[in-house]
Amino acid sequence: MISLRQRIVWASLLGSAALASSGAFAQAPAAPATPAAPAAAVAQADGTAAAPKAKAEHKRMDPAQRMERMQAHRAKRLAALKEKLKLTSAQEGAWSTFTAASQPPAGAGPRPRMDRAEFAKLTTPERLERMQARQAERSAMFAKRADATKTFYAALTPEQQKTFDAETVHFGGHGHRGHHGEHGGPRGAAPAKG
Repeated sequence: MISLRQRIVWASLLGSAALASSGAFAQAPAAPATPAAPAAAVAQADGTAAAPKAKAEHKRMDPAQRMERMQAHRAKRLAALKEKLKLTSAQEGAWSTFTAASQPPAGAGPRPRMDRAEFAKLTTPERLERMQARQAERSAMFAKRADATKTFYAALTPEQQKTFDAETVHFGGHGHRGHHGEHGGPRGAAPAKG
């Protein structure tokens, strides 16, 4: 299966090739080539120069550092949202309850995955039970956040609700893996009314 990143790279390469072959770009006189220039140009064209370095840097980041960075980003987003909502003093309690309930559980971080060899030793029903248990955990966390969000939303004025809707349209993804289509739901599906 081709990942989204691979699709984007292929689309960019095909688009560049189409533009280059159609003569859309005026050709500039060739600059004197240095020995490293052709290799760098080829590496840049097929995306191999920057990709391994970026992946290597990403893998080197400690999971605790990554979690700290994500929490700082989340705090920044929530502070910006609070500022845009212009909450009244009467709504501060609802805001505190909302932000506390939507926090990841204490000590939550990337759960270590089961070793592939260990997973392969399980029977199919055991694998399915493990996956189902993990799915149930995620569903329970989602239900808690959804209830807290609905309660907070009910405490907002209609104008604040419009602002909340506009500012939180992309919050649900938790990373980029969760997005399907424009509204986070299945492609082509209308956004849910709630």
